[in-house]
Amino acid sequence: MNSPRTVSFRIASEKVAELDLIAKAMDRDRSYLLNEAVESYLSEQQRFIAMVEEGLEDMRSGRYFTDEEVGRMVDEWEHEAQNKVR
Repeated sequence: MNSPRTVSFRIASEKVAELDLIAKAMDRDRSYLLNEAVESYLSEQQRFIAMVEEGLEDMRSGRYFTDEEVGRMVDEWEHEAQNKVR
């Protein structure tokens, strides 16, 4: 593990107060919550980037649906849903 570094940034005082309330309820400190939040954010962004790259590769390989095909699929789903309600 890399050695921790100090990072500072501006944040609304109301958000700091909310962080402190949550930290107290969890018996953790603010730094712990911020590290967890950053870890979660980075993970989600990496997942999003991977999904975009996968989609771009699918498009380059011809694996995609046209607008018309998607429209027909939605119409079919709506028709099936209406039939289930009856």
